[in-house]
Amino acid sequence: MTVLVVYEDREYLVEPGEEFGTDLGVLEIPTDVEPGQTIETHLGTEFRVRRLRGPDLFHHLERTGAPMVPRDIGLIVGETGIQTGDRVLDAGTGTGVLAALVARAGASVVTYERDPEFADVARENMALADVADAVEVRTGDLTDEIDSLLSDGDESIRPFDVLTLDTGDAPAVVEHAPNLLVEGGFVAVYSPFVEDTREVVMAATEAGLADIRTRETIQREMDFDDRGSRPSTAPVGHTGYLTIARNE
Repeated sequence: MTVLVVYEDREYLVEPGEEFGTDLGVLEIPTDVEPGQTIETHLGTEFRVRRLRGPDLFHHLERTGAPMVPRDIGLIVGETGIQTGDRVLDAGTGTGVLAALVARAGASVVTYERDPEFADVARENMALADVADAVEVRTGDLTDEIDSLLSDGDESIRPFDVLTLDTGDAPAVVEHAPNLLVEGGFVAVYSPFVEDTREVVMAATEAGLADIRTRETIQREMDFDDRGSRPSTAPVGHTGYLTIARNE
């Protein structure tokens, strides 16, 4: 069980039984380490042990690009109702934050990553997130594997309950969503640009999907001081566009 050790603003992911070196001293992690305990380095610095939670993954998994931010993952989970026992098909694994959080919510995930090195990192990240048994990282392009998925006789793998896409060729996959998804299943597509989003919506419409809607994912933080309270004047927190559709 991976845990988080914390001292002031420092946080590290560690494994039970691991010897972990910092400039504050060496931490020897007990094999029976539990959240809530305190561990001292050999120099006497005390670290608190915390249970690893989903948002921590965004900050501590090894990155191979810009991962989807937790608030956008929350929108996907909330809009699609991903839950224990669901089967999720994902493309554009990247760092694997989305796949890991979905698996920690109780779903099983098959995720495709084109870059072999990125896929290797994602597998290591799934182990750190304690979801390696629930996430299968496949190296390859989902658009090349759709036919084999549709002809696969293993009903434990398909059809899927949710399809999540974070790739430039998402429209080509959305075309096949009715065959990839169970009745009532959802597709969620994350797009960085409006032009990509329009193509996704058109593909979903042509495929006969229902309840198609797109939202810009944007969030403003609030500032509180002696003068009063107002939205932050920092740059607007835009991250992308999220399109949701349902197979009916």
